[in-house]
Amino acid sequence: MSIDDILDDGIKAQEQGDMKMALRCYQQALELEESAETWCLLADAQIENGSLSKAHKSLDAGLKLEPDNIDLLFSLADLYLEEGKSEKALETYQRIIEIDSDDVDAWVSLAIAQVNEGALTAAEKSCRHALEIDPQSPFAHNALGDILLAQSKSAEAKACFLKAVEIDPQDPQPLLSLGDLYYDSGDLEKAEEFCQKSLEMDAGLVMGYLTLGYVYLDQDRTEEAIDNFQQFLRLEKSPAAKHICDEVSAVIDGLK
Repeated sequence: MSIDDILDDGIKAQEQGDMKMALRCYQQALELEESAETWCLLADAQIENGSLSKAHKSLDAGLKLEPDNIDLLFSLADLYLEEGKSEKALETYQRIIEIDSDDVDAWVSLAIAQVNEGALTAAEKSCRHALEIDPQSPFAHNALGDILLAQSKSAEAKACFLKAVEIDPQDPQPLLSLGDLYYDSGDLEKAEEFCQKSLEMDAGLVMGYLTLGYVYLDQDRTEEAIDNFQQFLRLEKSPAAKHICDEVSAVIDGLK
């Protein structure tokens, strides 16, 4: 069996949720021949499996082979972001931009890291620059909407989310963003509608369950609220979300 066949088997196993098989395939491929691509696949699988320290080692190994490999750098920056290490994430996204200044996703991811650091003005500037590169990027429109919403610019934020949906109706993230916006404005019916639409497209969209939980809580639909909060806790594994998870657990305890 060739390395390509082994990697294909690993990718299929990962898509099917068989992480044990996926990890085994990637490790087998590395035993035959090291490559930046395989180290990246292994790291991504380890992250999905919750083995973050192992993922760091895999990414380091891959970057020793190819220091400017953008896929590896993205995985590393995203991992830092997940761990709440926004400053390191910023440095890594900026490194990607130094390699490819027209990488729209890098500019948008940089903006998200800047938001986490509380630099909303810089984040908005990064997102607008991304849209100068690609005005049809739903990722950039959605992120800009989040940034504008954080600045209490609800009408402008809503326009960004709607533009993202217009560009890609199959992208669940802007639908969820609209659900959050409607929840914040007190329109619980619309919030429920858009959250449910987003989860129909992607049942793994963790924050959808959180927003729905609060929508149902505000409507005194206690059982549905608890079900959604529990689903949120089952899916949310990010160390950066520990505080939110603790709050949700406390809400569930109070409802029982």
